[in-house]
Amino acid sequence: MERIPYSYRRVSQLPEWDEDKDLIVFDGECIFCSSFVQFVLGRDDDNRFLFTSAQGPLGQALYRHYGLDPDDFETNLVLSEGRLYEKLAAFSHIMSRLGLPWSLLAWLGALPKPMANWCYDRIARNRYALFGRRETCLVPVGKLKERFIDAQ
Repeated sequence: MERIPYSYRRVSQLPEWDEDKDLIVFDGECIFCSSFVQFVLGRDDDNRFLFTSAQGPLGQALYRHYGLDPDDFETNLVLSEGRLYEKLAAFSHIMSRLGLPWSLLAWLGALPKPMANWCYDRIARNRYALFGRRETCLVPVGKLKERFIDAQ
């Protein structure tokens, strides 16, 4: 499916965010996903990323807009310069923004899409069994609250 850059702007009542920063939409109940967000926060020295949970109003609106299941978060999303990245492409994009040595992992984005999606899907479908699930979404505290949109 063709994804038109900035098409989400057509969604009424969508919460606003600083579009100069990349937005990561993640499953806030997934321990693996929340740990990845903490990994990114710890290495994002330039504050390039904002975050929102897939369970929150913005995450839900974006999943629906892009025709994704708003109850079964089969992929994380990254919006960068109006463009949507999903699955391993999203991971690769994030890594490319973190600088060395992490940017070396961006090569994963060069894998053929069917292979990349197959690998990503194996982890995504089993993430709760492998890593666990929180009863509630990750709640940022202190100064980190500024980096999260509509944190629950």
